[in-house]
Amino acid sequence: MSFGKFLKNQGVIAALFMAIFYQIIFMVIYLPGYSAVPKNIDELHVAIVNDDDHYGKAIAKQLKESLPFKEIDTDKTLKETQDLLEDRKISMVIHIPSDFSANLQSTENKQPNIDYYVNGSNPTMITSTLTSITSQIDSKISEQFSVNKAKGILTNLNVPEKQADQLAASIENSLDTNTITVHKMPDGMHNQMAPMFLTLVSYVGAMIASLTLSGVFKGVSKVIGKWKAIFYHQTVALIIAVIAPLIGISILYLIHGYGGGTFLQLWFHHALELIVALEFTSVFCLLFGQLGMIINLPIMLIQVIANGSVLPREMMYLPYKLMSYISPMYYSVQSDYSLLFGGGRLANYEWHLVLIGVVVVIINVLVVALVHRRGKETPTESVPSQS
Repeated sequence: MSFGKFLKNQGVIAALFMAIFYQIIFMVIYLPGYSAVPKNIDELHVAIVNDDDHYGKAIAKQLKESLPFKEIDTDKTLKETQDLLEDRKISMVIHIPSDFSANLQSTENKQPNIDYYVNGSNPTMITSTLTSITSQIDSKISEQFSVNKAKGILTNLNVPEKQADQLAASIENSLDTNTITVHKMPDGMHNQMAPMFLTLVSYVGAMIASLTLSGVFKGVSKVIGKWKAIFYHQTVALIIAVIAPLIGISILYLIHGYGGGTFLQLWFHHALELIVALEFTSVFCLLFGQLGMIINLPIMLIQVIANGSVLPREMMYLPYKLMSYISPMYYSVQSDYSLLFGGGRLANYEWHLVLIGVVVVIINVLVVALVHRRGKETPTESVPSQS
């Protein structure tokens, strides 16, 4: 066989196609998706809670006008905003305490303070960005109000206003800021990436397994009937879903343990995620066979951005945001944040996974019923008649 004929082999053509196809979908999906950072940082939702009736009102108004966020709540109590922060519905709470003005005007060297509440059980990009923003806020407010405080004290001591201005400008900043992190994440990049890695490894494994199982289904359905074959298909998928997550979770625990109870919860959760991912990816494999991988691959890559491990849903561009609502990976990653670090709405995420699973199981049954019509209905139909 000449090299020219070898190049015309379907396997060689398929290999070349996949190499080029992967280059295209990877770059077309990832580069636009991650361009939302830091462009869409203004989509984050924050809250300002002012409990001070004097200077606090001016600070709250100034913050609302200067903060780089489109949605800023100012009408909720501290408890209400803390609950929203716990559920990851807002990203940061800025609290001005009731004694802020009193401390600002105090001659007893009491420092006024502003509290920043952030949820550590979130993508690192959020917490690092908000930390940077709080530092900028601190510098501006500290400079402004330390000068005002010093000027007020000096004026009360009958120092002429012009001289008070000059002296006040030389006094160090007196504002005390306090960042309060709820559900602080343990140190180490492996902890930050654990939710995405645990989810991604299960999803990729499910995608490959669904391709293999759909091929087996197609072969045996001609012998044992399509309904018996799909029953076997689903039974094996369930066995894989129960066994496979134990490996990844055990490896994680060899590096960093989170407790026995959390281990069992992670096992149950990722067994659910894996069976849902198997059903989700099986839709295209049952419909198109090996070509289903060409559809599953870009869908998987889109979910890597849409799963919320790097970008919160608020910052995603519309195609990725829409995908997050039907993505098994999104709800799996959010569940992992809750299980490993706390916070969030764990039951809500798990029920979404169940709902997605039920929908795709129904779709797979319809595919078998309507598309695979030529599958033998009974084993006897495949046995040659004896004369």
